[in-house]
Amino acid sequence: MPSRNMTALYVVLFLLFIGNSAFFTVQATERAVLLRFGEVVEADLKPGLHFKIPLVHEVRRFDARLQVSDAERTEFLTKESKFLIIDAYVMWRVDDVKRYFTATGGVVREAEARLLPLVRDGLKNRVSERTVHEVVAGQREQLMQDLTKAVNVVAAREFGIQVVDVRVKRVDFPASTVESIYNRMRTEREREAREHRSQGTEMSDRIKSEADRQQRVILAEAYRQAETLRGEGDAEAAAIARKAFGQEPEFYRFYRSLQAYRQTFNKPGDVMVLKGDNEFLRYMKQPPK
Repeated sequence: MPSRNMTALYVVLFLLFIGNSAFFTVQATERAVLLRFGEVVEADLKPGLHFKIPLVHEVRRFDARLQVSDAERTEFLTKESKFLIIDAYVMWRVDDVKRYFTATGGVVREAEARLLPLVRDGLKNRVSERTVHEVVAGQREQLMQDLTKAVNVVAAREFGIQVVDVRVKRVDFPASTVESIYNRMRTEREREAREHRSQGTEMSDRIKSEADRQQRVILAEAYRQAETLRGEGDAEAAAIARKAFGQEPEFYRFYRSLQAYRQTFNKPGDVMVLKGDNEFLRYMKQPPK
């Protein structure tokens, strides 16, 4: 009796195992294939409950959500023979489940190992046809669109992968190029500074020259006016003197003689030898009445 109970228990457990293994569920975020002894018998199973024969069939599931894979930072040569270091990434998802499984075994790393070289080669070809400005700004969006389409065609055909987008995260110059750019910028700034200083010196010299010219003009005009005033003063003084001489000629002659004496004997020790009847000594000997 006990042996019958044990046999019944084993049968029940076996049936539970078979029943549990015979059914499986595919989630909405998954894609799946059904294998029979390693061969695909049903591809792209829809989300929901499915049946399989235990020990005969095998289910392989893949993430159906969008994947993001980073490409290794790589140097590329532009149309101008200048190097750029580009850091890019690719967004992709499984499209053809059977082809994806056949090409990659359903392993994400294997898919990346096949997909990322396509991205690098595509970047290399397109960067080599463009200048630095076009890669960085001018045609960057167009470059990304062209690259996405080209990579998607190959990836879909070869690996069952849909490439949604390829994007450049960052573009840098190599260290040697950066140093060269800084040196060129420094040289350009120094040249501009020299030009500004030269222009400033030239402007300063021009202002000084103009100031000197104006100074000469002003001084010349002042001298001319002074000479004019002096001439007018001398003329007026002469006129007054002539008038006074006409009214008191004797006093005028006396006054002029005194001025002559003062100018002649203006230093101690001055000696003049003249005859006693010399006209110059007239008012010394006989002052006017």
